[in-house]
Amino acid sequence: QKMSPSLPATINIREPRWDQSTFQGRAKHFFMVTDPRNLLLSGATLEEARRVVEDYRAGTVPPGLTEDQLWRAKYIYDSAFHPDTGEKMFLIGRMSAQVPMNMTITGCMLTFYRTTPAVLFWQWVNQSFNAIVNYTNRSGDAPITTSQLGTAYVSATTGAVVTALGLKSLTKHLPAIVGRYVPFAAVAAANCINIPLMRQRELKLGIPVTDENGNRLGESTAAAQKAIFQVVVSRIGMAVPAMAIPPVIMNALEKRAFLKRYPYLNAPLQVGLVGLCLVFATPLCCALFPQKSSMPVSRLEPEVQARIREKDPWLETIYFNKGL
Repeated sequence: QKMSPSLPATINIREPRWDQSTFQGRAKHFFMVTDPRNLLLSGATLEEARRVVEDYRAGTVPPGLTEDQLWRAKYIYDSAFHPDTGEKMFLIGRMSAQVPMNMTITGCMLTFYRTTPAVLFWQWVNQSFNAIVNYTNRSGDAPITTSQLGTAYVSATTGAVVTALGLKSLTKHLPAIVGRYVPFAAVAAANCINIPLMRQRELKLGIPVTDENGNRLGESTAAAQKAIFQVVVSRIGMAVPAMAIPPVIMNALEKRAFLKRYPYLNAPLQVGLVGLCLVFATPLCCALFPQKSSMPVSRLEPEVQARIREKDPWLETIYFNKGL
């Protein structure tokens, strides 16, 4: 029996498996990252994946490891460990929890939008979940203080609730379908408040910028603004199909005798429809912008430009992790 030839130690597993300069490559990558099945993996499987990845990065290739196994290990590792700090991430905050968690919360927001206490409760649940996700997937190795976390959380929750209740009172005299879109407007407003606040430290101090080989060149607030803007756009994009398509379908279904006879099916149906939208919307909207985003040196703040010019006068483009 012949030994299978060992894998070369030159595969770059720090980068995604597919070309990230194309939308298709990014979409494939995020379909792997947001795969909800990763949540069911045992601690032992996660540790095993971590061992394979760390050994491989250190130049040790276990005999018989295939390229597919290596990439599988990398994606399991990426699904559970923070890219910058390497620590195991809180379960609900992981990207693989996005679809099941959002599906439940969004489904309930769209189902229970008629009474004020229900609006308050579900917007609060949603912002609490967002706070956990934003904290878990923060960019860079910069810790967020508890007071910053608290401020962002309270402001986003207040923003979402005020938007939701304000719009709810405005839509009283409008057709029923309009009222169904109130939760979406509230979520969009909250994202615009929540993400910049959660990442205010990056807006004040900047995020690490590197050259294409990953050498750190300094911190830039201009890069942080671009990163946060892209994240806000893709988060709102993620909510669009899930919060725009099911209301139309449910509005039609609720006029049928079937749902009148079985009203308790309303919530499970909403949740299912939202889930169907999110399974596609989540990875596709994450893929709107490259994870490793870039911008011309000339667009950075003057003092950062000057520092980069000293190190490398010919550098045109810098790169940064936009966070999720």
